[in-house]
Amino acid sequence: MASVTALFSARLNRWLSRRIPAAKEQRLSHRSIFILPSGFGVIWLALVLLLFLFGTNYQNNLVIGLAIVLASVFHTCIIHSYRNLAGLRLNARKPPQAYAGDSLSFPVTVSADRSLFRLGFSYPGERQVFISCVDNQEQTALVPMQPRPRGLWHPGRLKVESCYPLGLCRAWSHLDLDTRQWVFPTPVVSTPKLGRSEHAPGSQDSGEWLSGVDEYAGLKSYVPGESLKQVAWKQWAQGRGMLSKEFAEPQGPPLWLELDSKLTDDELEQRLGELSYQVNQLAHSGQTWGLKLAGRTIAPSQGEAQRQECLKALALYPAKAEGTGR
Repeated sequence: MASVTALFSARLNRWLSRRIPAAKEQRLSHRSIFILPSGFGVIWLALVLLLFLFGTNYQNNLVIGLAIVLASVFHTCIIHSYRNLAGLRLNARKPPQAYAGDSLSFPVTVSADRSLFRLGFSYPGERQVFISCVDNQEQTALVPMQPRPRGLWHPGRLKVESCYPLGLCRAWSHLDLDTRQWVFPTPVVSTPKLGRSEHAPGSQDSGEWLSGVDEYAGLKSYVPGESLKQVAWKQWAQGRGMLSKEFAEPQGPPLWLELDSKLTDDELEQRLGELSYQVNQLAHSGQTWGLKLAGRTIAPSQGEAQRQECLKALALYPAKAEGTGR
């Protein structure tokens, strides 16, 4: 039975991938909206059939007329259910940083040209969140997902559904917003065990940076009197104001974080958590560091880009397959 369910699910996902391709921005239309009677709708249709049979059997035009009225109400609900999703715009935003054990949330911006009511959003097997009214003003729905282990996770297809207006019909869509969530190892407070270049003497100043002219370090507010050669003219042309380029030079050799490849599973997770904490601390202090893992070395650098690269390497160590939603 499980194999049949898995086979059906795989075929359904392939069909959805062709009909509704993955994209960070989606707009619902007739190709991506599906409608079926809800449980209440099935009971409603059964009542319509029962009244019609009763009316024809006893030749009661009043009962037959009531059955026709109830059937027309159901038909009208189909149209309104479709219109309550048609034209909905969804835009996936970058999810916030997360560590193993954290509850995940995927921000999705929604808007529409006309008012849409009581929309539900959920990922497979996860809790559903609702927005009571969507209009031309963008709103953000934080779609939750339960904690996941470290790694790169794909939550699956986002289900958008509505039972508006009377709950007789359920209109829904399954959208792949091409969203990924990095889950980093949970930081464990520890004292850094830092290595240095074999050719450089140990120094307390290793890995630190001083103002200089060697390496580009970023942008800062322009101070009157500074050389116009250091002005970031590209950013000024973009309307970001007067900014000047800042340079720095390293003081001493860079620091190295290392991971021993001969660790048990429990020791590995503990050590990865320690390295996660140390990467954050080094990035916060503005130092320069590199990371050595089994089979991979990240060259010394500094800043947010270096922090992200190191944390991603730790999240996937050793090489793991990308996670998916249930």
